[in-house]
Amino acid sequence: MHWFAILAAMFACTPVFAAESGADVNFHLVQHPIGWIALTLFVLAYVAVIFEERIHIAKSKPVMLAAALIWGMIAWKTGAAGGDATLTRQAFETMFLEYAEIFFFLVVAMTYVTAMGERGVFEALRSQLTRRGFSYRSLFWITGLLAFLLSPVLDNMTTALVMSAVILAVGAGNARFITLAMINLVVAANAGGAWSAFGDITTLMVWQANKAQFFDFFRLFFPAVVNWLIPALIMSFALPGGRPAGADGHSRIKHGGISICLTFALTIAITVVGRQWLGMPAAYGMLTGLALLNLVASRIDYRQRHYALAQGVEEQGYSIFRIIANAEWDTLLFFYGVFACVGGLAALGYLELASHELYGNLGPTTANAAMGVLSSVVDNIPIMFAVIKMNPPMDGAQWLLITLTAGVGGSLLSVGSAAGVALMGAARGQYTFMSHLRWSWAIALGYVASIALHLWMTAALFGG
Repeated sequence: MHWFAILAAMFACTPVFAAESGADVNFHLVQHPIGWIALTLFVLAYVAVIFEERIHIAKSKPVMLAAALIWGMIAWKTGAAGGDATLTRQAFETMFLEYAEIFFFLVVAMTYVTAMGERGVFEALRSQLTRRGFSYRSLFWITGLLAFLLSPVLDNMTTALVMSAVILAVGAGNARFITLAMINLVVAANAGGAWSAFGDITTLMVWQANKAQFFDFFRLFFPAVVNWLIPALIMSFALPGGRPAGADGHSRIKHGGISICLTFALTIAITVVGRQWLGMPAAYGMLTGLALLNLVASRIDYRQRHYALAQGVEEQGYSIFRIIANAEWDTLLFFYGVFACVGGLAALGYLELASHELYGNLGPTTANAAMGVLSSVVDNIPIMFAVIKMNPPMDGAQWLLITLTAGVGGSLLSVGSAAGVALMGAARGQYTFMSHLRWSWAIALGYVASIALHLWMTAALFGG
């Protein structure tokens, strides 16, 4: 069924004012003017997000405003109709708690990544790669492999930006290499993030919602490998020959950088143990890790102040709270706007109807594959949150499938993932929407092959 048919079915629904519970409230207002206005507000807000660079409005602003208006209208309608407005408040609080768990997880993760960057960890990695004298072909595979292995721990955008610095440093003057290597980075970073609960916001959301356990995500490792390798192999035949000129200079990791990396690894272990064996939210383990990071920061601060005093210079000191202040707050608030908008549409009844039309009529496999393709146009975060709120009757293998498709589907277009958007800005015209589009067919082959492999593995190896 085409998407316009699904929307038409939404508007054709008979209005029934009802509510079930605070967690799964559905006021059945898809045909009411408030429902139409809410859907229009969300679409307009997301159009503003897509054209963020052109209209110069931060992406968090339109979705936060749309969320406020949507929930305000719902609260007004439930109160004006003589219904129990408490249900609206409970639905909002449920949505906000879901967001709060993601928020604190992301704040700590971003703080660790920023702290490692400030200590020169990523710059040292870039320096080591540029000094080795690798060929263009070797750099293509090395940067892709590192992106695939780093993104399960770091977010895909940070991973892509770190590796892009290497590509731009050694590939200056070779536009073909830069273009192909950037496309490879986007695909590898998105594929790598799909097989780890820490690899992407979507995988974290599935883990938080208890749709898959931590070790279940490792079943996506080989499908993710195939998703990256097929387009990478095809593009490798178009790589230029030779090797770039060697780069001079050497960057060292500052004091405390290795300690921060080790503390981050310990934080991940605490988060997994707390979630899997203690039944605590992932935010519990991450905030415990933030306490450990503060202890490491205190040691770094003491050493820096002591050294500055010996040198007779003024030292501002090292504070983890200044690093937190440099987190991507626009991104964090954008996530709030998305969660609130989608939660509002769920309360209005849109997601229940969409779940019936998609998963009831198309079946879970086709629907999950289609949602992955849609994530190349619409960000995978609202796609995944919408599916979780729909809560279609799917087994664990199908929840892993939507995790895979939502994670790697964004690679089909350069605007389909945060990694692609970030690299278009970093490459300054050397990696563009059209240059990526020319290789979308190869990426699509990897997308289809990864789905097929996951379905085969489920049937042959896991008894699905």
